[in-house]
Amino acid sequence: MEGLGRLKMFFRDIIGQNEVKEHLVSSAGKGFIPHAQLFCGPEGVGKFPLALAYAQYLNCENPTEGDSCGKCPSCVKYNHLAHPDLHFVFPIVKKAKKKEVCDDYITDWREFVKQQNYYFNLSQWLDYIDAENSQGLIYAKESEEILRKLSLRIYEAKYKVMVIWLPEKMHESCANKLLKIIEEPTDNTLFILVSDTPDNIITTIQSRCQRINIHGVSESDITQALESEYNITQEDAVSVAHLSKGSYLKAVETISLNEEHKMFFNLFIQMMRASYARNIKEIKAIGNALAAIGRENQKSYLIYSQRMIREYFVSNLSQPEMIYLAQDEANFGIRFAPFINERNIIGFMDELALAERHIEQNVNAKMVFFDLCLKITMLIKQ
Repeated sequence: MEGLGRLKMFFRDIIGQNEVKEHLVSSAGKGFIPHAQLFCGPEGVGKFPLALAYAQYLNCENPTEGDSCGKCPSCVKYNHLAHPDLHFVFPIVKKAKKKEVCDDYITDWREFVKQQNYYFNLSQWLDYIDAENSQGLIYAKESEEILRKLSLRIYEAKYKVMVIWLPEKMHESCANKLLKIIEEPTDNTLFILVSDTPDNIITTIQSRCQRINIHGVSESDITQALESEYNITQEDAVSVAHLSKGSYLKAVETISLNEEHKMFFNLFIQMMRASYARNIKEIKAIGNALAAIGRENQKSYLIYSQRMIREYFVSNLSQPEMIYLAQDEANFGIRFAPFINERNIIGFMDELALAERHIEQNVNAKMVFFDLCLKITMLIKQ
């Protein structure tokens, strides 16, 4: 994300989301600051930078009418993600005994967040820490660390803030141990949970949080930001904004000719061609290739494949404004899209979603993708 030159710690620097910003500032001004809030919405729409800008604003010593000052000691420490009363919880992988809780990764976390300018996803974080085939989790032991930190007195801030990124990745025993402290926190303690899939959080935690729904960024806001931050034409910015479907992160990845996108697209082509040809040797080869990219990438690939099938089905409806395909994807679709129709679209989506669940459950990846390809060989002929 080389085009971004500013850190997104201010409300004014966050792309779009004006209604959410106004709500957060207005409610704080009225003294309505729920002790547990759940910022939820699609990936890449700015939930995490909103959470940090909100926490910084609440602790700013000289806030303006609608933003933090950026100059007081509290804001300076927030800009370095190193305020003593700001704590982070996020998915990690166990590499060794000394890599069991988030604080073991805190230096990596701070550097990663700054590099990504606060817009990132789980796959990028896991790649950064070389997770390989491991899935990121918030382990049971983290609950002890959270309770310990919150038992300490506030050092210097108005509020002690605990930001939990992707609480849906929390081990159930960890989540259960936090129920009481989330319901009855110590004085001036705030929980801000930032979630891509809030329905996957245990319901007892959901019910204890004030939900803040954060929707996709408008195409006009994304277009304006891309023109400002990157050396691209307005026409290209408009096209990328449309493809992003409200995700600023996806827009930036599209501009950057994201290597993951290229990999997923090539794997998708290989899988569909091998399945169409009923070439068992090629099917085994694509299964082996997909088994080697790691669990999180496998899940991302299956989500990508579901999107592609949906787009190719819509391509047959002659409604171009409803299609969200990059040029290379659209070119492949000229010949492939007719094979996705009303007779097999539901079957395609069901099988891809089932494979995603199996990967999530740690089923052998080679078996999952081999079986998926065999199912596709039947579906694609319908």
